[in-house]
Amino acid sequence: MGGMRMEKGKVWLLGAGPGDAGLLTLKGKEMLEKADTVVYDSLVGPAILAMIPGKARQINVGKRAGHHTMPQEEINKVLLEESLKGQNVVRLKGGDPFLFGRGGEELELLKENGIPYEIIPGVTSAIAVPAYNGIPVTHRDFCSSVHIITGHKRDGKSSGINYKALVSAEGTLVFLMGVTALPDICRGLMEAGMDPKTPAAVLQQGTTAGQRRVLADLKTLPEEAASHEIHAPAIIVVGKVCALSEEFAWREHLPLFGKRVIVTRPKESQSKMAERLREEGAEVLELPTIETVPVTDRSHVLEAAANMASYKWLVFTSPAGVRIFFDMMKDADMDIRSIGQVKIAAIGRGTSAGLKERGLFADLMPEIYDGEHLGKALAAVVQKGDRVLIPRAEIGNQELVQILTEAGAVVDDAAAYRTVYRTSLPAGADHYLSKEIMCIAAFTSSSTVEGFVRTMAGADFSFVRAACIGHKTAETAEKYGMKWETAQEASIESLINLIKEMAE
Repeated sequence: MGGMRMEKGKVWLLGAGPGDAGLLTLKGKEMLEKADTVVYDSLVGPAILAMIPGKARQINVGKRAGHHTMPQEEINKVLLEESLKGQNVVRLKGGDPFLFGRGGEELELLKENGIPYEIIPGVTSAIAVPAYNGIPVTHRDFCSSVHIITGHKRDGKSSGINYKALVSAEGTLVFLMGVTALPDICRGLMEAGMDPKTPAAVLQQGTTAGQRRVLADLKTLPEEAASHEIHAPAIIVVGKVCALSEEFAWREHLPLFGKRVIVTRPKESQSKMAERLREEGAEVLELPTIETVPVTDRSHVLEAAANMASYKWLVFTSPAGVRIFFDMMKDADMDIRSIGQVKIAAIGRGTSAGLKERGLFADLMPEIYDGEHLGKALAAVVQKGDRVLIPRAEIGNQELVQILTEAGAVVDDAAAYRTVYRTSLPAGADHYLSKEIMCIAAFTSSSTVEGFVRTMAGADFSFVRAACIGHKTAETAEKYGMKWETAQEASIESLINLIKEMAE
């Protein structure tokens, strides 16, 4: 480093949990958002990887059985090198970093070099995956202990599991990374004296849309798992508590269980929708395909805002228009009271909600939330010569302007923002579209469809079921070969209801 000593960075060993983005801890999310460098492995789900800030450098050291992309020693070196550059380094690991995650090994080199570090525990799949399948790992009526064992063999050597000790403990047994060794594990337990009729389960991809479970007993579990084509990542649970699964199962009763939903709205307006879909049981990938950014030249909008008394109507055609217009006023030190007595029109509920957040209530909102019906509703109330200000997208639908002009209004169509397509794809998102798991993409405008197609370039869009907010959006989805359906009305609530109908 040429004799120049930079200030050392810091490393956070962060457990990402078992896959469901909601199971990432609050501290984990907070540190992820502050990261300069994120070093992650293949067990971290795309919904969590999508939370990595755009400015952060991402390093994939993905390890899967038989497909090690980077040896452990190399990973340790990467953490050291990045921290020596003065970076905040987050080492993002599936599950918990200290439970068979080799987290201890990663700390040794950091400790030797005096690099500060913190451990942020993660929700382990050993507890969470059985819970998501209705299996309590302990239950007073059945057992008083739980034992977590790695089923992974090192370099083809024997596993070294003390089956006799496990059988005599009479607790619930949870084997991680043991799918390929399932016949050996079951045989080992029976040879050590466990009753072949003991309830047992293998749980695949728990907490995600791919969640599947096979319930059997110790003797028949390998055969049942093979016939159901169970594959890694999966965990094995052995013990009487497995019998409670059917009774306590809860996740598969949620309307969107086993479905993936991609939310394509701009980042600032998607979290509420994603939250609602997760509550309904969906695995949600927040993939903002477009971004709304203020226009560089704000003079037109600010001049209009300064002369608001000359306008009869202020018209908003999107939540982004509301946000950007009032942000521009705030940046220019303009008091919100300067909009005076102007009447306000909103295209729909989302836009109206954005106004309410600022203590403003729309005087007019059409029954059907689109530009044509907004134009018609306004045309019925404007007088000849009334001035109308529409701060909106740089390239807006001209139908609204045309209807108002024909009604005798003087329209000031002010470009307040432009739509920018995002080109980067969160790591792992390219595997999101598959024949095996239904994937529904929620589109709130034609530009979100165009952005999605650009972001997922090369994907087979015939796998995508498009939930569209309106007909123009649906036309764009059809152009790219997607199977589409349209919401009853142009609102997020209606779009969520459509997604639930499509999932049935």
